[in-house]
Amino acid sequence: MTEVTLLLVGAGLRGMTYARHAQAGGAARVVAVAEPAPERRARAAAEFGLPPERTHRAGREAAAAGRVADACVIATQDRDHTGPALALAALGHHILLEKPMATTAREAAAIADAAREHGVLLAVCHVLRHTGYTRRLKALLAEGRVGRLVSVQHLEPVGWWHQAHSFVRGNWRRADTSAPMLLTKACHDIDWLVHLVGETPARVASFGSLTHFRAEDAPAGAAARCADCPLEPACPYSAKRLYLGCLGDPEQEFWPLSAVTADHTEAGVLEALRTGPYGRCVYACDNDVVDHQVVTMEFASGATCSFTMSAFTPMEQRRTRLMGTHGFVEGDGTTLRVVDFRDGAEEFVDLAAEAGAQAGPSAEDGHGGGDEALTEAFVAAVATGDASLLLSDAEESLATHQVVWAAEHARTTGTVVEVADWAAAAAAG
Repeated sequence: MTEVTLLLVGAGLRGMTYARHAQAGGAARVVAVAEPAPERRARAAAEFGLPPERTHRAGREAAAAGRVADACVIATQDRDHTGPALALAALGHHILLEKPMATTAREAAAIADAAREHGVLLAVCHVLRHTGYTRRLKALLAEGRVGRLVSVQHLEPVGWWHQAHSFVRGNWRRADTSAPMLLTKACHDIDWLVHLVGETPARVASFGSLTHFRAEDAPAGAAARCADCPLEPACPYSAKRLYLGCLGDPEQEFWPLSAVTADHTEAGVLEALRTGPYGRCVYACDNDVVDHQVVTMEFASGATCSFTMSAFTPMEQRRTRLMGTHGFVEGDGTTLRVVDFRDGAEEFVDLAAEAGAQAGPSAEDGHGGGDEALTEAFVAAVATGDASLLLSDAEESLATHQVVWAAEHARTTGTVVEVADWAAAAAAG
């Protein structure tokens, strides 16, 4: 294949992950970067060997320089996706876009329209579609191992410390500065469930709230910061325990610690906890996104699905149960149990040793191999012009995002929402 050149827009955890995967395989090369944070911009430029004229402070600045690459990776903060995506699509860049597409339905539709208008590939990073585990699960369904799929249960265990890091203290803590948590965290899962079932739900309902990480739940005697708190040693949300515990582990220093401070020493971490947002008591933050949510979906085929997202779990693999007319499958990201109702036989599948089925539930470990597989598919699709190498296109990604927005509307209004009606109303403005 011809080497694919890439512009990286957003050199944080996700952007660097995709860029490194793309370049490591030898099929792509990063030729420019746009990143507002000077330290990250400098690190990316040094790692990829970029000259000053190929380093930019923002995607808009990079677009003003004209087309310098075949494709771009857009992994800025969620609210900053639309401007770079529209500008770079107009220049002819194919786009690998971190989820969510955008934080509003109108902006997501504009991005999909731009990709179609300018004839560029748009791959939204729904990486869960690309894991070896998902491929095996889809194959089981296609083989008819459960008969007709009737019901699905799915759990996303966010993890108590991950909730505190990203959704209480971190960048995704507020809907007005980021987006609702169902979009920022769980659009992965809604998209994945639609992919498994093979159809978009007709109706959705949802329930959930911010139940625990509130001022009224603070224990008596708690301080505003973990560094000053007499209760810190026994608190499950201790920032000192979490972030000091990352020191010495390169993977944990990359994430989550790099979000807290670039100074990976004990003194540097403690200073960040005394002065920065990640040292705040989880009961004294300005967060407003939910800490648990349930979404129920009904499909035109009659199948139903229940999805639960909860902070109050370990951070581990998602758990799924698929129930059909003559079979049952449950899985945890690395293993599958298949029960055949016709003869009572049970099969256990261990995917841990199979290629493309790496263990790991999160961004820290590449989403079970999905990050690498999606990146490889995108680079190959750009190099060959074969869009079929991608497991979803702009229209399908937009459709699964619309399910998320419809479900969030259902939660906030206490109603059952017809997805098609909601999408039509959103398109009409």
